Amino acid sequence: MSCKRHERSKYALTNKLSTHFFDKEEDIIPLFNKQLEATGVDYFDFYLLHAQDAKIYEKYKRTNAYDVVRDLKEKGRVKHIGISFHDKADVLEKILNEQDGIEVVQIQFNYVDYEDEAVESRKVYEVCRKYNKPVIVMEPVKGGTLTNLPEKANEVLSTLNGVNAANLAIRFAASFDGMFMVLSGMSSLDQMNENVSFMKDFKKLDEREMDAVGKINNVFHNLNMIKCTACHYCTLDNDCPRKIKIPELFACYNRKKIFQSWNQNYYYNTITATGGKASECIKCGKCEKICPQHLPIRELLEDVTKEFEKK
Repeated sequence: MSCKRHERSKYALTNKLSTHFFDKEEDIIPLFNKQLEATGVDYFDFYLLHAQDAKIYEKYKRTNAYDVVRDLKEKGRVKHIGISFHDKADVLEKILNEQDGIEVVQIQFNYVDYEDEAVESRKVYEVCRKYNKPVIVMEPVKGGTLTNLPEKANEVLSTLNGVNAANLAIRFAASFDGMFMVLSGMSSLDQMNENVSFMKDFKKLDEREMDAVGKINNVFHNLNMIKCTACHYCTLDNDCPRKIKIPELFACYNRKKIFQSWNQNYYYNTITATGGKASECIKCGKCEKICPQHLPIRELLEDVTKEFEKK
C-alpha cells in the first residue's frame, strides 16, 4: 500500500504506541510495521509513547519501549519522539529526567482543569516549560463540555462581543507560551472550518476574556460535575464485565445536572438498552485501574444509579 494523494513532505502524520497492543519488547516492531502499512507511509513525523502515568511508564521501561522507539528514530522511521501524559506533575518530571530524546509532550489542558487538583494541568504544563518541551494540547474543550455551557456561563460569554464558547476554550489553550499544537475533536466540516478560523490572525485572550474564563470556571466548579473526558479507555476491548458504557452514562449525568434536562432519562434508557445499567456494576475495579483521570468510577456509578434508576 502507498499513499499517493499528497506529497509526503506536505503533511505531518502522528501515531502512537499504546500499551493496549503490546506486552513485551518483541511485540513493538511488528505493531509499528502494521501501523505504517495501515497508513500507507514509510515514516511517522511524530510517534508518541501513549497515555503515560506512573504505572504505564513502568511497563514502557520494562519492555524497553523507549530504546526501541529511539532506534526507530535513528533509522529514519520516526522523525520526532513524544509522549502523551495523564498523571501528576511529579511523574512527568521523573519521566523527563530519566528518558532522553523526548521532543514533545501531549497533555490535557483546558481552563476547567487548569487548577484542578486531580489533573494538575498548570503544574504539568510548568514541568514541560521547565524542560523546554513543546506542548501538544489535548482536551482543550474537555470532551465538548466547554462548547455547551450552562446558562450562567453563557451569560458571562454574552459579554464578549461575539466570541463563542469553542473560540474561548481553544484560544485559552493556545494563549500560553510553548504551545506547539492544540488538538480539538471535530465531527463535521463546519466545526473544522470554525476551529481553523480561530487560529487565523491568532490573538491571545485579552484581560477581559481571561476574566470571563475565571467566572465561567467558577460556574463549572460549583456544579460538582463528574470530570470524565470520554476517552473510553475504561471500555476498550470490552474490559467491563457488565458492558457498562461508563463515559456515556457519566455524560448523561453531567448534562442532567447542568441543564436539568428531562430527556437525559430517555438517553440513559437508550444507552443501557445495549449495555449495562449503572446499578449492574460488580465493583471489580478494572475501569479505575485504567482511567487517566483517576476517577472513583465505582462510587460515581452509584450516584448515576440514584439519579436515573429511581423507583
